[in-house]
Amino acid sequence: MKRTMAWLTGSLLALAAVPAFAGMATQIWHCEMHDDATEEQFLEHATEWAAAARKLPGGEKMKFSVHFPVAVQHVGETDILIIMTLPTFADWGKFWDVYPDSDAAQLEGRSVDCTVSSVWEEKVID
Repeated sequence: MKRTMAWLTGSLLALAAVPAFAGMATQIWHCEMHDDATEEQFLEHATEWAAAARKLPGGEKMKFSVHFPVAVQHVGETDILIIMTLPTFADWGKFWDVYPDSDAAQLEGRSVDCTVSSVWEEKVID
């Protein structure tokens, strides 16, 4: 999950615009696996990243999932979707405030490159 200046700027702008939302903060990453990586290696790396990320302020209640395509019309260069959900946008802000210098950040990019992300508000319909 390589961070880019454009992503960081967009994330900060999105964070500034969302305090009124009551739904869960959901970030969706579009990732491309390295040519020499296997799904098993990626899942091992993702598990290590999630464990480190959940130790950060705001990340304690993170839901983290990985989605592999089965049948899709078009996803461009996306091999995998990574979805990270935090209970509130306040948690999301606390998490990203400390993330750049964290152990989790150091675990990025071992088997995938994630260059496209978006932040969404999730409302669960029962």
